[in-house]
Formats: sequence, structure tokens, C-alpha cells
Amino acid sequence: MKDSITAENVLIVKDFFEAMGSGDRDGMLALVAEDFEWIIPGENWPLAGRHSGHAGLADVLKKSSEEVEMTYLVPPEFMGQKDRVMVTGIATGKIKATGKPFKDYWVFAITVQDGKLTNIREYIDTQALAHASEMNPGTE
Repeated sequence: MKDSITAENVLIVKDFFEAMGSGDRDGMLALVAEDFEWIIPGENWPLAGRHSGHAGLADVLKKSSEEVEMTYLVPPEFMGQKDRVMVTGIATGKIKATGKPFKDYWVFAITVQDGKLTNIREYIDTQALAHASEMNPGTE
């Protein structure tokens, strides 16, 4: 049986994903700590980098809506243990600048402390996303 802290943290992360899916920026910000950090690995695609604090979250959400079209094939799966919640899923979409599609199998390792997300570390298919972001010669 899961302990109550684990169950509560999983619910907080589910609320975060629900807010993200519905575009509820304020709802997302309410669920993250002031010193929140989201690390998205890779190079040569729009969302890669280290995004810190509420301003960093707002920036990555803005970039995401402007530069990437994304859908989730199946609802993500949530697994928790104490202050860590792992979320797995599959996203498909395209990079708007290139029109190229991608399919991304991903895992988010999320830390929750005192009822707030403090850290997200994504594990994603960086090659698929970088390939979809490549401009074809003569199209820039």
C-alpha cells in the first residue's frame, strides 16, 4: 500500500499535467515552487534547455505553444515513491518551423516537496525531436 505522502504527490503531479493539458498557466504556476527547475535535454530543437523558476516555466510554455504542435496518444502513466513521481508517455506532433513530424517516447522524473513541484527532468527522444527541427537546405 502506498503511503499517504506518495499518493498526495502523485495527485499533485496529475493536477500539474491536467493544468498543462488544458492550458491553465496559472494552475501550473500554483503547483510549482519559486525555485522550480525543468531540464529538457538535447540541442537543436526549440524546448531544449534549463528552465528555472516561474519565469522559466512561463517561457517554456510560451515557446511550446508557439513552436511545437503536440498530442498525446494515450494518457500518461504515473508512478510514485515518496517525493519522486515518474510519468511516462508518448507524444506525437510536429515542429511548426519545419512542418516535420515526430514521435517521442518520454519519461519525466519529478520531485515534489511541501506540495509543490521543485524539479522536472525529462528523458526524451532527443534525436527524433532534433531531426524534426532540422531545416532543409534552402528553406530557412
